[in-house]
Amino acid sequence: MLHNSTFCLVPRGRRLGSFRFLEALQAACVPVMLSNGWELPFSEIINWNTAAVIGDERLLLQIPSTVRSIHQDKILALRQQTQFLWEAYFSSVEKIVLTTLEIIQDRVLQQESRSTLMWNSHPGGLFALPQYSAHLGDFPFYYATLGIKPHPKFTAVIHAVTPLFSQSQPILKLLVSVAKSQYCAQIIVLWNCDKPLPAKHRWPATSVPVIVIEGENKVMSSRFLPYETIVTDAVLSLDEDTVLSTTEVDFAFTVWQSFPERLVGYPARSHFWDSNKERWGYTSKWTNDYSMVLTGAAIYHRYYHFLYTNFLPASLKGMVDQLANCEDILMNFLVSAVTKLPPIKVTQKKQYKETMMGQSSRASRWADPDHFAQRQTCMNKFASWFGGMPLVHSQMRLDPVLFKDQVSILRKKYRDIERL
Repeated sequence: MLHNSTFCLVPRGRRLGSFRFLEALQAACVPVMLSNGWELPFSEIINWNTAAVIGDERLLLQIPSTVRSIHQDKILALRQQTQFLWEAYFSSVEKIVLTTLEIIQDRVLQQESRSTLMWNSHPGGLFALPQYSAHLGDFPFYYATLGIKPHPKFTAVIHAVTPLFSQSQPILKLLVSVAKSQYCAQIIVLWNCDKPLPAKHRWPATSVPVIVIEGENKVMSSRFLPYETIVTDAVLSLDEDTVLSTTEVDFAFTVWQSFPERLVGYPARSHFWDSNKERWGYTSKWTNDYSMVLTGAAIYHRYYHFLYTNFLPASLKGMVDQLANCEDILMNFLVSAVTKLPPIKVTQKKQYKETMMGQSSRASRWADPDHFAQRQTCMNKFASWFGGMPLVHSQMRLDPVLFKDQVSILRKKYRDIERL
């Protein structure tokens, strides 16, 4: 009955409060409060007028006309807000406790406290960490609300694990291609190789700064540290053997500018439920369906570096570092858990898979059954910590306008993508 109802009466029980209130929230039924003097949970930070109807128990006969006068658009907004508040703060004992602790922290550290908008809009106060910034415009979730746009350039972070021994190595070609992008502000090479840093003259001359950073402890999670040298909102994360053209980089960044809270990239993967083994499975098969975009070639907001480092538990990051695997899956889990949305795949040249398989450093990993089994294990470990599977399937791919259309190539803005 709750699930089939639009409004649910929540009168006082033996006390002022009633468990029916949380039941109504969970069922997306708008609570109609009939308990004068009841201080609703977390009312210090939650604006309950956006998710409930506050009635007067002394004026019961007015309630039917009151709810009938509410417009359908308003009813939809109320029901959507019940779902957001339930999922963000009330869906588990852990979230109730965490919300309580975060409210106390906001009281103590008022200069770092969250705004009302952070608590009452997606993704909620538990994912918008005030330690990152007290300014709403620094978070990707509020750009549309504030009417602002992200920084017009990106910082490329190339993860290097192989020593430089030849001027024809993929990392050097990649560096040149990325540097030519009109949107590139700087390139950071994260040196996670056991060999010493190469001399400066070994790197190609580029029109943008190239900063080489020694990886902290040479572990996989170091690629997602919130480096102060990243000054742009967008981060283009790249593996050293990724093969991308300047045009592809430009197009991916323009797509990301329209979806700054999402992961946008090229190589896609998917998950599925294996009913025989009763566990989550990971697949790299090329289908019309995906739920992950690998961070070997992806753009996302730099806030996710901060969230990866400061929100995720040491146990998950330790697992990633021990296996030297799954850091890309963990980042996808994190972003999807925050946004409740899938990543976005953009146009990919046909020979991407074949080219990548031809590279020496990664080909062995892709073909290694242990590597694949590890990723299956990671999927289930991550899902267990998140309390469910946050990944969302999608069948959407974004292509440039006129992509593959039978018109003159001169009419196409990203014409080079079709020539690759």
